[in-house]
Amino acid sequence: MLTELTFDHRRYRADLSKPLDISLPLDPEVAGPNAFHAPVFRADPVRFGDFVGDTRQGGAVNFKNVALNPHGNGTHTECVGHIAVEPFHIHDCLRTFHFPARLVSLYPVLREDGDRIITETLIREVLEQPVPPALVIRTLPNDDSKGTRYWTGTNPPYLEAGAATALREAGVAHLILDIPSLDREEDGGLLAAHKAFWSYPVAPRAGATITEMAYIPDPVADGLYLLNLQIVSFVLDVSPSKPVLYALEPLP
Repeated sequence: MLTELTFDHRRYRADLSKPLDISLPLDPEVAGPNAFHAPVFRADPVRFGDFVGDTRQGGAVNFKNVALNPHGNGTHTECVGHIAVEPFHIHDCLRTFHFPARLVSLYPVLREDGDRIITETLIREVLEQPVPPALVIRTLPNDDSKGTRYWTGTNPPYLEAGAATALREAGVAHLILDIPSLDREEDGGLLAAHKAFWSYPVAPRAGATITEMAYIPDPVADGLYLLNLQIVSFVLDVSPSKPVLYALEPLP
């Protein structure tokens, strides 16, 4: 099935039969991915009386309780409710699910203190191109260990607050990254990049989202895509999510 859209005054076509899933699957048999000391993802069969909700254990059906921390277990999408005192919920904030998107690959800048930063300078170079509502950032180097990585205590790359401000001012509403957080793992609760992107608390961008811990395989080339951002209807600040890309073909 084909669909067409307009971006920057040009027409594009996407083939919806060729999805590029950039979410990380959560497997209760595999440790990780995990961040911020979150408990590991679990899926345990329900038991009562002689009933067991696992066909491998003799049950008639698989019937399991799932335990996860969306912020710490795998790909997730969050709204300004993540940092707000006010009750913003992802179910209310994300109401449309398809957006033109640009995928870019960036080497975070290594500072003398060992921090790896996506700087405002790097982002402003990205913004020299036409900017769609969604931006996907693949950090380099890139490898599939991101799918099972235990991020806690590793001080992963993060964004400068000025980089987040530049994205907001350019109109980026949906930011997708392959790192655990926009901000430094331990920043004393400042959350400067989150606050800058969401313009909180001055003028909260309720419709803007941040997706973290995605994974973009190397064969997926930088360029323009159609993004389908799928979430669970949680009345929370966050949901496990499934961002899916579709390559865009320019039309004459």
